[in-house]
Amino acid sequence: MKTVRLGIVGLGMGALHAANVQSGKVRRAVVTAVADNNPEKFSRAPGARAFATAEELIGSGLVDAVLIATPHYSHTSLGIKALRAGLHVLVEKPISVQLADAQRLLAAHRGKKQVFAAMFNQRTDPFYQKIRALVRGGELGEFHRISWTVTDWFRPAAYYASSAWRATWAGEGGGILLNQCPHNLDLLQWMFGMPVRLRAYCHFGRYHDIEVEDDVTAYLEFANGATGVFTASTGEAPGTNRLEVAAERGRLVYENDRLTFTRNAVPAAEFSRTTKEPFAKPATDEVVFPLTGHGGQHAELLQNFIDAILDGTPLLAPASEGLHSVGLANAMLLSTWTDRTVSLPISGRAYAGWLKKKIATSKRKPRTKSGVTAADLAKSFGR
Repeated sequence: MKTVRLGIVGLGMGALHAANVQSGKVRRAVVTAVADNNPEKFSRAPGARAFATAEELIGSGLVDAVLIATPHYSHTSLGIKALRAGLHVLVEKPISVQLADAQRLLAAHRGKKQVFAAMFNQRTDPFYQKIRALVRGGELGEFHRISWTVTDWFRPAAYYASSAWRATWAGEGGGILLNQCPHNLDLLQWMFGMPVRLRAYCHFGRYHDIEVEDDVTAYLEFANGATGVFTASTGEAPGTNRLEVAAERGRLVYENDRLTFTRNAVPAAEFSRTTKEPFAKPATDEVVFPLTGHGGQHAELLQNFIDAILDGTPLLAPASEGLHSVGLANAMLLSTWTDRTVSLPISGRAYAGWLKKKIATSKRKPRTKSGVTAADLAKSFGR
């Protein structure tokens, strides 16, 4: 195989992926087929064979790989069908709405020869890559505290009205944790590892007329004793994206496209655990890392998927790692619903029971679409 025949299911976000391939941003791939339940969207991928259903596309014989960009709940069912058909699969975030479904999806993966990836495009960002390298490489020493305020996910009311499935338990399965923050939750565990317990406070419809969470603050505890606070919102404008890491060898701050390391000349413990030099503290210097841009994002992630199929290139975002962000999102909601601290990993079965109750007791009826298109909302997305 010299070229991957790619099928795209869902031409909302999927239209961006189709454009990246058809404009030449993704090499050695061709969009041969698309599927969407709205025929008006077929024009977004000119030249591709159009199907009314994902099942028809999967069984068409026209594709080697499938990119699933549909509403969240169908990521599980369609992903399983594509994997069982022997196709390579790239699934949009989140890989599933709930942990139990994510586990079922991953169980359908046949092995290393079948490439299965997740669209965690922010892993291509050089700032986050550098933070991960500093943490994992030991240059920071042991980290003690992280604080991530990521409230620059502002969404207007028109965004939620643009599709009837959005911001409902039955349609989307959650709010900011399941829609916008899978990126941040993935990056959090990718850089620092998974916490072992957390206590979260989710606010439902705080800023919008929706039933799901649009504001979250969570306290995290890690196995090494480190703590963290994670705050996210779709209702703050202007929002903030600031990540601060306090570690043995200094403080790392990422904000406004600037990554700064205020470095201790000697580890802090040499002063905090000894009385040899009373009232002293480590001398510091400041390092500003010369980083620019945010990487290749969706196109780079898709190119990596193609390269993994054709060349065996290691995946930047294996689908198996998508389990972690789903687990974190579910744990934060479960902590709020039960009003207690939860240990990780949580029980997928227990969470499924709570979500089922939320769907059953929902008073939200399908909303009438606003007529606003994704293009109209592009400025509100930010990234």
